[in-house]
Amino acid sequence: MTQEPETEMTEAASPGDSEPVDPRSPVRASPGAVAAQRAGEARPAAAADSHARQVTVERLSAFYGANEAVKGMSLRFPPNEVTAIIGPSGCGKSTMIRCINRMHEEIPGARAEGRILLDDLDVYDASVDVVAVRRAIGMVFQKPNPFPTMSIFDNVAAGPRLAGVRGGSLQDRVERTLRGAGLWEEVKDRLEEPGVGLSGGQQQRLCIARTLAVEPEVILMDEPCSALDPVATLKIEELIAELRQRYTIVIVTHNMQQAGRVADTTAFMLSGDLVEHGPTDKIFTNPGDERTEDYVSGKFG
Repeated sequence: MTQEPETEMTEAASPGDSEPVDPRSPVRASPGAVAAQRAGEARPAAAADSHARQVTVERLSAFYGANEAVKGMSLRFPPNEVTAIIGPSGCGKSTMIRCINRMHEEIPGARAEGRILLDDLDVYDASVDVVAVRRAIGMVFQKPNPFPTMSIFDNVAAGPRLAGVRGGSLQDRVERTLRGAGLWEEVKDRLEEPGVGLSGGQQQRLCIARTLAVEPEVILMDEPCSALDPVATLKIEELIAELRQRYTIVIVTHNMQQAGRVADTTAFMLSGDLVEHGPTDKIFTNPGDERTEDYVSGKFG
């Protein structure tokens, strides 16, 4: 079994990003779209309407040097649904979702083959702006990682600032985003305090808010609750249920109960292969593959 390397990676909108690119148009954003974003006229994070996009993985293979961690996988993630990815450690779950927003290629010696479509756009096409892909497809990691030198406000504002949002529009964006992440009431009187001073669960919601602030269409979550206590985990799961109304969500989890609570569909991976994908209740009560049944019943993993 191929073991996935542990990596510390920053989210899509980190201070290292440079160009103001419309996150809704990963290929060469129009001047009007960029100007609208600079003026803070993009849709609010808590908007009721949905701009979610479908993600389609076609014959994806991912490598670390000569080791193949994902083996010719094809899978579709419908808009406004939560898809859980389950499977034992080292089966390729995290590698697969990192390929979706092109973070996998940042690891030395790593490469991917196949196609990943955001609606009809191949995100690996040579004409695509990688920074814009990572803004359109946001990532929340297993370990909360607020920018350590930044305040709560600045953690959320970092991405919009890089896109040219300033003044009252920036203030509004931060408040809307923190409300959308279910954190505003807890932090509204301490926005200038360090983000790392929050509790673990609050830090994770701050990282979710940081992802929402650049207004993605897809949110990838790599075991977002594994380091949290049950109370904080419940708040994240409630937030996921709300966010699915506006985003396409993919969540990697080892917690079978969590997958059952939050996911519309569940995909089971084993040794880099996609074994089975279907409605969550079917995967857990009447799977079509004996290996899936053995895993969800706890016989291995």
